[in-house]
Amino acid sequence: MTRPSSSKPPRLAIVGRGRVGTALARAFTAAGLEVEGPLGRGETPSADVVLLCVPDAEIAGSARLEARFVGHVSGATPLTAIGAERAAFGLHPLQTVTGPETSFAGCGCAIGGSTPEALELARGLSLAAGMEPFEIDDSARPAYHAAASIASNFVVTLEGMAERVASAAGIEPEDARRMLSPLVRQTVDNWAALGPAAALTGPVARGDELSVARQRKAVADAAPDLLPVFDALVVATRAMAARSTGIAA
Repeated sequence: MTRPSSSKPPRLAIVGRGRVGTALARAFTAAGLEVEGPLGRGETPSADVVLLCVPDAEIAGSARLEARFVGHVSGATPLTAIGAERAAFGLHPLQTVTGPETSFAGCGCAIGGSTPEALELARGLSLAAGMEPFEIDDSARPAYHAAASIASNFVVTLEGMAERVASAAGIEPEDARRMLSPLVRQTVDNWAALGPAAALTGPVARGDELSVARQRKAVADAAPDLLPVFDALVVATRAMAARSTGIAA
């Protein structure tokens, strides 16, 4: 087998038929790579490069393969979970995957490698799928993955909360999503372009405590279980606004 490089990644086997495995298999195939799989539980790959797209708890058990390189797509699990028997690499697309049609083009990709060759392999695979690779050390994985969860998963949780509170105003969930989504998109665009301080708007940022109190009562009436989250977010938002203006919170 030739040395892996960013210009010509080698034949690849993908283990795991979930969302990520299916979507990556499609993306790599579309990029012109020779892909085996995605393979299911009990199927043995024949390629020298194997990418594990399995739950974190199954990585160590699934890594017992004869392949020359074994990688995983976990953002939080260290490469040491693969073991020391072969070169290990990590490849975590910074993208939310909902199905096989998911595009990885233009998204970031956290990569790592237990050897320079394994790292170069991860870089080549990410570039083949149109991603932007950046190296993450094992020690930094928990913080990196927490940031990704806050930026993606928790946003969905917050929007679910918004739906519930909107229902108290007589707005159906489907209508709430349709009407609030342009606001969410513009807010994210503002954050990406300007940073959090400049993108921050609303009653907390402008010090309108009367409006905040009215909002709090509405949340308490509509979904009292959400009140601790609302209060914590008000405190965090007030602190961010204070930092941006240089005024102590």
